[in-house]
Amino acid sequence: MLMLAGIVVLHITTIILLLVATIDNAWWITDTVSTDLWGKWVLTNSVWHYTNLKDYPEEYLQTVQATSVLACIFSILALFVFVAQLFTLPKGQRFTFTGILQLIACLCIMIAASIYTSELHANETDGTYGHSYILAWISFVFTLLLAIVYLVLRKKSE
Repeated sequence: MLMLAGIVVLHITTIILLLVATIDNAWWITDTVSTDLWGKWVLTNSVWHYTNLKDYPEEYLQTVQATSVLACIFSILALFVFVAQLFTLPKGQRFTFTGILQLIACLCIMIAASIYTSELHANETDGTYGHSYILAWISFVFTLLLAIVYLVLRKKSE
């Protein structure tokens, strides 16, 4: 029972990290710019102004946006499926679908962070990756860990 509570806490933590990474405006930061997946905040005359991401390749940006949102959706869906499978399926059949959903979420966030790394700021030297970018990679590790745990739990309960 304690292990299941720990898994639920880790899963909820992962969902929160994914949502913060997707929504917050700190994927790429400089002294005067803070960028997220949806726009750019520029500091002008001590005031932050929101602008569009017009200087980014649109196809890569839309891929990063879509896969980040999909990672959140699949991870949230996996939590609901986990709870439903816990009470409805017999031992040995539990958590397989939950593990697959977590693997898909893991793949989505990996794709988003990888494309962001390789295509959107590859040639920029002024600036650094912000905390949202780091949270995305931490979420990748957590979703992968959860997927493995769900698949191992399925095997142990047979």
